[in-house]
Amino acid sequence: MKFFKGAMTALITPFKDGKLDEVAYEKLIKRQIKNGIDVVVPVGTTGESATLSHTEHKRCIEIAAATCKGTGVKVLAGAGSNATHEAVDLAKFAELQGADGILSVTPYYNKPTQEGLYQHYKTIANSVEIPLVLYNVPGRTSVDLLPETVFRLYDDVPNIFAIKEATGSVDRAIELLSKRPTLSLFCGDDAIDYPMLANGAKGIISVTANLLPKLKSELVHSALDGDYEKAKEINDKLYPLNKVLFIESNPIPIKAAMYIAGLIDTLEYRLPLTMPSNKNLVKIEKVMSDYEIEGF
Repeated sequence: MKFFKGAMTALITPFKDGKLDEVAYEKLIKRQIKNGIDVVVPVGTTGESATLSHTEHKRCIEIAAATCKGTGVKVLAGAGSNATHEAVDLAKFAELQGADGILSVTPYYNKPTQEGLYQHYKTIANSVEIPLVLYNVPGRTSVDLLPETVFRLYDDVPNIFAIKEATGSVDRAIELLSKRPTLSLFCGDDAIDYPMLANGAKGIISVTANLLPKLKSELVHSALDGDYEKAKEINDKLYPLNKVLFIESNPIPIKAAMYIAGLIDTLEYRLPLTMPSNKNLVKIEKVMSDYEIEGF
């Protein structure tokens, strides 16, 4: 089984006239490939997966897989749901399309027990042969995948090899890696990429990389090569941008930033997400002026 690591981008999903903008989506993925990203992540939570139809969700996976084919860039397809059977369906589809792995967020709203989370992930992982990355983001889902459950899944299910940790806690990352040093941990909080990598994370799944893939790739590869001084320098440089891109709920600010940078032609969200406030748009644009953002 081929596992992976490195710089990964949680792709936004562009819309035009209320529909998936397939042309723009392919262009954005090609830009990621061009700028040294190791893995693209279609239809994660940054991709507004919660408000996409299943047909749209699957189409995003199709486009990502087709665009990355033969490039060496891997596809970690979002396959999360608060209904296990839906997550299984998405996982199977991703595997069929040639995705290299699946990323599955903890079930939101229904707040399962730890046993429920264990059974949920085991069922999804057992439905496919490709690797599965657990995704813990309790601030968004209202459920926390606790270390003991992560250890059970990692020990019991061969294709569960990694976790995207988005608790914002370096302490949690240290606990996971100190007890399971071969677990691959991916940082899910842009602001703390450097400390997570310095403590043994094998990569990042980044929102900011939509905007600055080359710089994010350089940060990760520097750390993985042992050049922590360079990684910290880049992380510090990116701190103001990382902060402002979460001034409102993700992905509201990053899509606005992509629009301001001319990387998407239209600024559209799926309700209940809406445009950022004018005040916050000004803040985003002001911070962006300190960075050189390459186009296509």
